Amino acid sequence: MSNSTYTANGENGDQGSTEGELNEWKQRPPYRVHDKAGDFEVRYEGSCHCGKVRYQLSREKPLDAKFCHCTTCQKIHGAPFQWAAIFHKDDINFTHGHHDLGWYESSEKTCVHKLPCKVSCAYCRTPIMDEGRNMILLFPTLIDFKTPEDRKNFDPSCHMFYTRRVLDINDGKPKWTGINDSSDLIADSPQDAVNELKRKRQDEEQDKSKKDQK
Repeated sequence: MSNSTYTANGENGDQGSTEGELNEWKQRPPYRVHDKAGDFEVRYEGSCHCGKVRYQLSREKPLDAKFCHCTTCQKIHGAPFQWAAIFHKDDINFTHGHHDLGWYESSEKTCVHKLPCKVSCAYCRTPIMDEGRNMILLFPTLIDFKTPEDRKNFDPSCHMFYTRRVLDINDGKPKWTGINDSSDLIADSPQDAVNELKRKRQDEEQDKSKKDQK
């Protein structure tokens, strides 16, 4: 670990080692520790409320950012909605707190590390990210933005599960009844987004019809 950027607090018997059977999960993204001599360019830093879990991000802009109004996000975050940014698993580098991470798989309500799952600080319980099978969803409120421009890089593109909202948000962004691009847009969405979805659905129907005729 001499070249690693990872630092452990020494609690729970974890001294920062990545060796051994019990530490195999630390070798896989998003938990794999990047070496200082590697090509990981640090653009942002984030942490939980107590500071035991800290991480770095290398990507300037997330692949996407969204507001989610589903009831699961409302309950787990204790908030009207969740603000999440999507990253590749290799875009994150944990520098502190591997031993202070806890997992929760919401469909089976288990703390076993089973994907997809929710990751939080086991000490202060701050939600750190949602880990999917291929991507991670990070929460921008944990990131220490240095400039307004950095913050703007994480502006959400849309709202999901907006029909389950607990308050109206008139921000002019597309508002989906479920997952974006896989559900319907509600009337409050921008007209150009509604028209684009209508054209997309029509093209899909035409393609399906042509395939059925063959």
